[in-house]
Order: sequence, then structure tokens, then C-alpha cells
Amino acid sequence: MVQQKKAQSGNEPPAETKPVREAPIREGFPAEIVEIRTKTGVYGEIYQVLCKVLEGPDSGRVILRNIKGPVKKGMIIVLLDTDREAKEIKAR
Repeated sequence: MVQQKKAQSGNEPPAETKPVREAPIREGFPAEIVEIRTKTGVYGEIYQVLCKVLEGPDSGRVILRNIKGPVKKGMIIVLLDTDREAKEIKAR
């Protein structure tokens, strides 16, 4: 007894679909880059910047942070927390 497979047309939904899982929504604090201090990291891909927190409990505070990627003075970035501050890079 030989069974033949039924040809599926392209418009039928798949037999089993997995639910789409969305990433959790995180809220942050916007901050404006005031000054670009220096490059750091093994390949110079990290920038140390001074940024002024625009909203939240620390609004108006200027903190030193490490940023990866292209940055310009005046850019707005979103910080997930405003508690941490980067250590200043000093020449040896």
C-alpha cells in the first residue's frame, strides 16, 4: 500500500505556529552629550563623554559615561540608569 503526499498550496497556514515573543519594554532617562572627552577600549571603539541628564530624579546632573558607537556633541542618548558613573581615564 503506497500513500501519496498531499500537495500543499502556498496560502495555507503552517500546521503549528509558535507565539511571537516581544522584548520587554525598558524605560530610560534621556541625556544630552555635552562634551566628548577621550577614546578608550582595546581598539578605540569606546568614547568617554560628559552627558547632562534631561529627565528623571537626577535631571540637570552631568555625569561621565562610556558610550560605544558614533557620538557627536549635542546628541540625545537614553541611559537605563543614572546611578553609575565611569572612571576617568588617566595617562600613565
